[in-house]
Amino acid sequence: MSGLLQKETRPDAASLERGFAPAKINLTLHVTGQRGDGYHLLDSLVVFAGLGDLITAAAADTLTLSVTGPFAQGVPVDDSNLVLRAARTLQKARGVNLGAALRLTKALPHAAGIGGGSSDAGATLRLLADLWQVDPLTADDPAVLALGSDVPVCVTAPRPMRMAGIGDHLATLPVLPFAGLVLVNPRVEVPTADVFKALTRRENLPMDPLPRDLSYDAFVGWLLEQRNDLQTAAIGIAPQIGEALACLRRTKGVSAAVMSGSGATCIGLVRDMGTARAVAKSVQVAHMGWWVAPAPLLG
Repeated sequence: MSGLLQKETRPDAASLERGFAPAKINLTLHVTGQRGDGYHLLDSLVVFAGLGDLITAAAADTLTLSVTGPFAQGVPVDDSNLVLRAARTLQKARGVNLGAALRLTKALPHAAGIGGGSSDAGATLRLLADLWQVDPLTADDPAVLALGSDVPVCVTAPRPMRMAGIGDHLATLPVLPFAGLVLVNPRVEVPTADVFKALTRRENLPMDPLPRDLSYDAFVGWLLEQRNDLQTAAIGIAPQIGEALACLRRTKGVSAAVMSGSGATCIGLVRDMGTARAVAKSVQVAHMGWWVAPAPLLG
């Protein structure tokens, strides 16, 4: 659990460090249909965790990217990286002729269902708008959606959001109860395209409305009635996801356990950070090869 970039406070959007790219968590993910062009329609409660990657930037004549951190290996530093694509998108949209020396500290695992690349892009857009002194791109800008379906919601971080459609319909939510999260990844990568291809049903009911009572217990009760419609397909590809969920569910203090996104990261919802640290330690001791991290739920 070392090497993580963590924020244990619960900041609002205005106080979020511009270069901090928090892990994006899908606490629910309902697949409600599929468009004619192949894009799936989703309905999801998206929250952000107080751990993530970090982007720094210094003024320069051209755009460059370097990558460091525990998950730096294999991360490209060319225009296939969403960080540079986001930077060029902002340059074009705002007519910027300046460059930047960007550095990505990669603390989140790859292909993990926690929006690492998308959150990096969102943080880059915030950071460079400050550096270049231009208006930031908003979540509803078509150029932001063109970067990827998860990028618009990541631009809004760390506010919890209801994300629908292909990621282009966002709705703000009431403040959720304070809670701790335990992120568990059994060190397997699950390609999102493979998970969607393995779906057997693509038209499902949407997410239920949040309860009026947003106490922790009421929120847990609501969450236990929701779904991640990608979970069965993901477990079929990587059975270790089922093992991680089972481990969380039998660990004392875990109120609910869900898979985030298309996997393979699983999330344990707990009442506070003390419990999150205790659960993370228990899971890590039992599964030394897994990536395990406690973090606060941001909001």
